[in-house]
Amino acid sequence: MHRTNAGFTLVEIAVVLVIIGLLLGGVLKGQELINSAKVKSMVSDFRSTATHVYAYQDRFRAMPGDDPGVTNRLGGAIKASTGGSVGNGRIDGPWNSSVASDEAVLFWQHVRLANLATGDSRNPAAEGIVLLDWLPRNAMGGRIGITGQTPISGWAGSFFVCQDNLNGNFARQIDTTMDDGQPNSGSVRLLAGSVASGNAVLPAELTDSAQYTVCTSF
Repeated sequence: MHRTNAGFTLVEIAVVLVIIGLLLGGVLKGQELINSAKVKSMVSDFRSTATHVYAYQDRFRAMPGDDPGVTNRLGGAIKASTGGSVGNGRIDGPWNSSVASDEAVLFWQHVRLANLATGDSRNPAAEGIVLLDWLPRNAMGGRIGITGQTPISGWAGSFFVCQDNLNGNFARQIDTTMDDGQPNSGSVRLLAGSVASGNAVLPAELTDSAQYTVCTSF
């Protein structure tokens, strides 16, 4: 008896390919939405950190982290003892400092105690506290930091907010959203890797796969 081999018809194959295409399109669209939400979150982190500075200044007439009278204003606050001269009107210490007594680190305790930011408001040098866990993180798990020391030579600003652990795609989107989309000009600039300071990344050097630090001037 002759038996016919069962196989897929062209119509069936076409239907399967269409379904696969729709599934892939949905996955890609979903990932695009997730990435967009992360960029919005990180842009918000830049802007809210600057808002903390202005709100603290309005209330106390001092810079958080640099406030010489913070122990009298906020219960449990620690006055900075390293990283610069307290009361000079500038947040000293590198933005990614890992020294608990630096102004750039204690900035976060001061704005948290002032109820301007959420997070652990205890002394970052207290027993049992892991400093890198105590400090704020962005949507990609990188550091969020602030400093009055320019991270790029010749760049003007009263203070600078930086975030690291960002790939080139995210860094480019942040720059485009907040500034001119050029990594070496304007109020948003990029540094290669996770560094405290250095030279701004040139447009031709920016790649999607590499990691960058993004800084904004205010």
